[in-house]
Amino acid sequence: MKKIATPILIAAFLLTAAGYNSIQAQSKIAHINSNELLESMPEKTQLTAQIQEYATKLEKQLLAMENEYRLKVESFQQQQGVMTDAIQQAKVKEITDLEARIQEFRMNAQQDLQKEEAKILQPLIDRLRKAIDDVAKEKDYDYVLDTSLGVVLYSEGGIDIMTMVKKKLDTQ
Repeated sequence: MKKIATPILIAAFLLTAAGYNSIQAQSKIAHINSNELLESMPEKTQLTAQIQEYATKLEKQLLAMENEYRLKVESFQQQQGVMTDAIQQAKVKEITDLEARIQEFRMNAQQDLQKEEAKILQPLIDRLRKAIDDVAKEKDYDYVLDTSLGVVLYSEGGIDIMTMVKKKLDTQ
């Protein structure tokens, strides 16, 4: 009887140890709302003011171009009756060229504003990213999820399932 009890106790101990190891092997996951964190930073107000100042400069340039366009159209409409065909065609071309420049400026201004915003905010974002990484390492988290973006901000270890997913896609 004693010979049977010893292997059962050893098996029970091994199963318990294996269960404990599988619990320990589970990933530790944390989450954070990075937008909320960014908005709570005191520096954000100053940086937002810098971005707004840049946007205001672009808006002033756009307004000046739109005013020039409006004046040219009004002048054309008032003088259209006394213009020769050649002058009318030249004025219409001048107005349409200005329209195109305004459209191009709008597109470029939006891109420029986005680039400027990224340039201004990048040092703060880098600082937040480093703090998130540091906390994750200190607290031994394997993953930190960003609840505002739905992305992984930090990962340490874990299993990359890329090859398995590729195989699955190939078989479908």
